[in-house]
Order: sequence, then C-alpha cells, then structure tokens
Amino acid sequence: MPRKVIITLLSSLLLMQLPAHAGWNPLASEKAADQPASGQAAAETIAAFKNKDPGIKVFFDKAHGYAVFPTVGKGGMGIGGAYGKGEVYERGKLLGTSSLSQLTIGFQLGGQAYSEIIFFKDKATLDQFKSGNFAFSAQASAVAITAGASADADYNNGVAIFTLAKGGLMYEASVGGQKFSYTAK
Repeated sequence: MPRKVIITLLSSLLLMQLPAHAGWNPLASEKAADQPASGQAAAETIAAFKNKDPGIKVFFDKAHGYAVFPTVGKGGMGIGGAYGKGEVYERGKLLGTSSLSQLTIGFQLGGQAYSEIIFFKDKATLDQFKSGNFAFSAQASAVAITAGASADADYNNGVAIFTLAKGGLMYEASVGGQKFSYTAK
C-alpha cells in the first residue's frame, strides 16, 4: 500500500477518536464553581464527570474521600507509561496533592489523555492512600464514565475508579498498575 494511503488512514482513525467539543453543552447542568473542589482544574473535572453521568453524585455524597486527577497523559510503544497530578479530598475538604504514575509492558501503541477520579469508601482506605505508598495492581479496573455507567459501579478493595477520555488514540493489550504519592497541604 502506498505510504500516503497508510498515513491518510491512520490520520483518519486518530481524528475519529478525538472528542468533538463545541465548548457549550445545553444539557450540562453542573458548573465548575458549584463543585466540592478548591482548584479550578479539579472543579472542572468533577463537573465534567457529573455532566457525563449524573449518577456519579452518589459517590461524591457517600464516599469518605476522593482524589481528582484532571489530566493523566498516557503513551506507549511496547513499553508505556502514564503520569498525572491531582488533589485529594476528605468529605469535600482539600487534604493535599497526589501524583499518579504507571508503567506498562505489552502490546501498545499511541497516546491519550484522560481524567481520573478515585473514590475512597472509608477512612481506612483514604488513610492507606495518604500513607504515600499506595498502588493498584494490574487487575484493578476503572469504569469509563458514560451516561449511566455509575449505576453498576461498586467499590473494589475500598476504592472505585472512574475515567473520562479527553482525547487521543491508544491501542493496548498491556499489563501494569498505578502507583501514587501523596503530599499533605
């Protein structure tokens, strides 16, 4: 196949995967200013999750705490990785900051950006996260937020993880877990 055809096909696939945002959603009732977050990026992320799936409000209302990572960048070609910075809250009050890092090995190609929110069911799980040596195994799974996705979601080992794609294209069949650091404010 000629090189131009391959490049055109790959470019088309990439563009089809990018979300189309007009900057205004008439159905979006949640505003960043109304969210339980002190940082603007975290507030906008929470509003985006709630607008995508209003059912996630139950997790914000009932969880003991949560960590909000507005942007996690991920990329790979055989070996991959991801990194993002976020804020950690207990009952809506900012406790500190956190960083997320991930190393993956396996078939993977591309890059993407996404937001991630981790809910902590109880104080013990939040305290374990704040110890600064918290990690998810490769078997931990996140729920990709879509309308109604939170209805079937539940805690696993005291945490519930939700992600929201921001853009990019990544093919992967890889293994790797996430590791977190925590710094009190």
